Amino acid sequence: MLVLFVVATVLLLHVVHPVTTAATSASGPTPSTTTTTRPPPPTTTIPSPRVPVMVANASSVAGAAAAVSKELEPHGWDLLPPVNATASATASSVYYLAGFEPEAKAIAGDLQLAPTAVVPYTTAAPISSIGAAQVLVVVGPDLAKGATGAATTTTAARTATTATS
Repeated sequence: MLVLFVVATVLLLHVVHPVTTAATSASGPTPSTTTTTRPPPPTTTIPSPRVPVMVANASSVAGAAAAVSKELEPHGWDLLPPVNATASATASSVYYLAGFEPEAKAIAGDLQLAPTAVVPYTTAAPISSIGAAQVLVVVGPDLAKGATGAATTTTAARTATTATS
């Protein structure tokens, strides 16, 4: 029984760890080398448009966050439901969490905001919680004025189209 166990173990070890033999030639044995390549570690980079973006209304214009969200939709951003800010802002800002500055700059560009509007997120932002968002757009009076005008024009155009249909 012990002999069978030893033979089985030796056979299994040869299957799991095969013995490599060096080929011999006229000049002597040539060493064989094995290179193991491991795949690179997975990255946690989120594709730009899939970055969760929250739009918060910090202006006195009702519906400004929803209007700005509609403005960002054609650019393919992953928009969370718009919210109201906890305080008013004098100007619009695009806040970003660490590692998401390029996306925040792209969003600022989509909204035609100055590069100085892009700032790192801090708890001083006029919102109680950023939730799952990686980028936060705070809509101030400057952005609210332009966004609601576009939304009103779109709504009026839809109403005119519906009336003529």
